Amino acid sequence: MRTGESVNPIEIKELRKYYGDVKAVDGITFTVNTGEVFALLGPNGAGKTTTIEILEGLRKKDSGEVQVLGLDPWEDGPDVHLRIGVIPQEFNFFEKTSPREAIHLYARLFDVEVDADEILREVLLEDKADTLFDSLSGGQKQKTGLALSLVNSPDLLFLDEPTTGLDPNARRAIWEVIRGLKAKGRTIVLTTHYLDEAQQLSDRVAIMDHGKIVAQGTSDEIIRQHGSGERLEINGSEALADHIRSSTGLTVNYEGGVISISMHQRDDVLTALEAARRSEMEWGDIRTRRDSLDDVFVRLVSGIVDESGELQVR
Repeated sequence: MRTGESVNPIEIKELRKYYGDVKAVDGITFTVNTGEVFALLGPNGAGKTTTIEILEGLRKKDSGEVQVLGLDPWEDGPDVHLRIGVIPQEFNFFEKTSPREAIHLYARLFDVEVDADEILREVLLEDKADTLFDSLSGGQKQKTGLALSLVNSPDLLFLDEPTTGLDPNARRAIWEVIRGLKAKGRTIVLTTHYLDEAQQLSDRVAIMDHGKIVAQGTSDEIIRQHGSGERLEINGSEALADHIRSSTGLTVNYEGGVISISMHQRDDVLTALEAARRSEMEWGDIRTRRDSLDDVFVRLVSGIVDESGELQVR
């Protein structure tokens, strides 16, 4: 551990950043542990970008405590920048440069010796090492950005929406790279609008809204704390939903042809199905469902999840 370095790669306490009357970051506190993937989530305008910019030394805080690798990212910016890796959303580079050439260019900027082939293997891009950037797919371009973020052997990686705009196969290829980086002990801060991505990749999550952290913990912890538990879903009519509700006393919601019944006890499934049978009304498929991170987000933040699984501002 270097002199003055804290136990954790990131420690934030009561961080604030205001722009006039706008409280972009309003007294947030969180810690990122060594070797974990930490996802910072929330709708546009929640304060994520400002928080990340403060951590990267690009923006000065108003108040609170911030340490990145034991250093103040604003006061010790040059030292912090040498020890972090950053990949922006929709990474771009010189069109007529190959990934291998880009790595060597970055190495000269950092004045370090690198094994370009090893870095390319780490991001699963060795087969495109000498392909010009403008001939790469969207996913391969993002992998190039990931490769360049590793040139200085960073202690901490910031990945800003690394799969935005990619097709499902390319997204999962980036997931594989991120899992590989974590397996090698890398500490990663991930921002994403894809909630399934956060649930799949992160060890812990912090959810921001209106400058505050409204939930924090593992995905499972957040779902347990803020979710509605297991539900029985029945394809049926609103009349059937009313009948089940009135005859059982269970919590029943109806939307879009789906009857959703909250189950608090083991026998609630049988109770609901027996009520449906006795109604003599028609009904279709039945299934049980647990809340996902998507469901909990809708309750916690001022946004909605669209059909792609991306969080949007209301």
